[in-house]
Amino acid sequence: MDNTNDTTENTNTLNEVTAIIYSTPVCHYCQAAKEFFKENKVSYEDINVAENAEKRQEMIEMTGQMGVPVIRIGNDVVIGFDEGKLKELLGV
Repeated sequence: MDNTNDTTENTNTLNEVTAIIYSTPVCHYCQAAKEFFKENKVSYEDINVAENAEKRQEMIEMTGQMGVPVIRIGNDVVIGFDEGKLKELLGV
C-alpha cells in the first residue's frame, strides 16, 4: 500500500500492542511520547492533526478538545503525555 500523501507514520517494533498518537510536529510532549514508544519497543501510528483535518475532527469528537498529544491504546484514551498511565496500559 503506497500512500505518498499520507501524513501517518507507522513504526513497527517487537511489541504487539499498537498505540495511535494524534500529534503535531511542533508539540514537545508529542515528541516525548513517540520517544517513549520507541524506547519501550511499542508500535504506534502517528497521525499529524496539523495536516489531516479529518483525523483532527476524529480526535476532537473522541476527546471534546483540541490539545495534543492524544494517545489511544485499545479502547483507552490518554490526553497528554502521562508516562505512568502509558506504562500501566502497555504493561511496560
